[in-house]
Amino acid sequence: MDVAPPKRSTNMSNPSNSMPEVAIRPADLKQSKTVTSNSKPVSFDDTSIAFSCQSNFKLKKTYWLFALMNKGWLVNVGTFLIKIALRLHLPINFLIKNTIFDQFCGGESIPDSEGTIRHLQKYHVGTILDYSVEGEETERSFDETTLEILRTIERASESAEIPFSVFKVTGIASTDLLEAIQVGNSLNAEQKAEFDRVLKRVDTLCRRAYERNVRIFIDAEESWIQDTIDTLAYEMMDRYNHERPVVYNTYQFYRWESLPHLKRDAEEARAKGYFLGAKLVRGAYLEKERLRAHEEEYQDPIQATKEDTDRDFNEAIDYCLDNRDVVSICLGTHNEYSCQYCVQHMDERGVAHDDSHIYFAQLLGMSDNISYNLADSGYNVAKYVPYGPVEAVMPYLFRRADENKSIAGQSSREFNLVNDELKRRKKHR
Repeated sequence: MDVAPPKRSTNMSNPSNSMPEVAIRPADLKQSKTVTSNSKPVSFDDTSIAFSCQSNFKLKKTYWLFALMNKGWLVNVGTFLIKIALRLHLPINFLIKNTIFDQFCGGESIPDSEGTIRHLQKYHVGTILDYSVEGEETERSFDETTLEILRTIERASESAEIPFSVFKVTGIASTDLLEAIQVGNSLNAEQKAEFDRVLKRVDTLCRRAYERNVRIFIDAEESWIQDTIDTLAYEMMDRYNHERPVVYNTYQFYRWESLPHLKRDAEEARAKGYFLGAKLVRGAYLEKERLRAHEEEYQDPIQATKEDTDRDFNEAIDYCLDNRDVVSICLGTHNEYSCQYCVQHMDERGVAHDDSHIYFAQLLGMSDNISYNLADSGYNVAKYVPYGPVEAVMPYLFRRADENKSIAGQSSREFNLVNDELKRRKKHR
């Protein structure tokens, strides 16, 4: 099979020099942390709801974990020591499993994650099973990952408590191959055969999701392979999204081109008669993106400021709410302001809390104040629930620890909320 470069590919060494013009509307949302909705107020400071699912013992363990993660130097030292211990095959799995793994992962397998699935469902929070094993880039590992994602789709098809499945294209395809296609390199016969297998894996997953009536996210990745991923995503949407939104692509709004791309993609979906599934996130590869742009001397694809990212993210919410006839969204964010923004603007448009076109999602073990308070008010909410063998998901856990350390105030916010709830429980005991 001949493989042409993606239709949407752009040469990152020569991007447009103009930034997208987007109106800023700060007055659209009051700064209050409580948003009045058409049934009951949603307050992200209500810790009695946020931590109603946690026993005193579990809450105290969470308290100490975030207290430690609040110290950047300790995260760095701990990560280094754990990596050394794992390399030396020291018996530390039990310690990891009962601390950071227990906080951020559902289990080591799908059956092992059933307790987490049931626990979340009890509080009207859905589960997104996220196979977080990062294997070697071999055909065997790609095939094994594909089979595991198929298992998540089958499990999701069994009940409404798992509204989405998810996969990363780099879990089933070589990064080098995806980049070679994006830059327009001519592929040799072996590479063409390899890419044919990638296409088959992607289609197998999306077709199974369509057949089982399960929505499926295609996660965003680095800019130098994202155009290839986008092309695969839109091809799958054009195959499987004509009746309902099945396949969702991911937009990272710390990239300044994401908002115009979202609008362009929505219009293309409208013209071709399919639904655009869009997961809205801020982004996950900032430092890597900026370093590469500097080293290879092309224009930085990242927004100039965080305020620019926030502006475009919220503008995207408005656009998607206004185009619900063709766009279905999931807000994958831990940002309280953006969640409040969406809630208020849904109310202004008379959109039902449980409108099937709108979901909110956060990671397991983080931002429970957002997830549980939204769910308590009737909004569609799901938690990303990573799973896999302890040693195999350590790269994911290291990123969570580093993320809590690096995001301004993230671990402090989590720590303070838990501390507030412990004080509240002590007062009312």
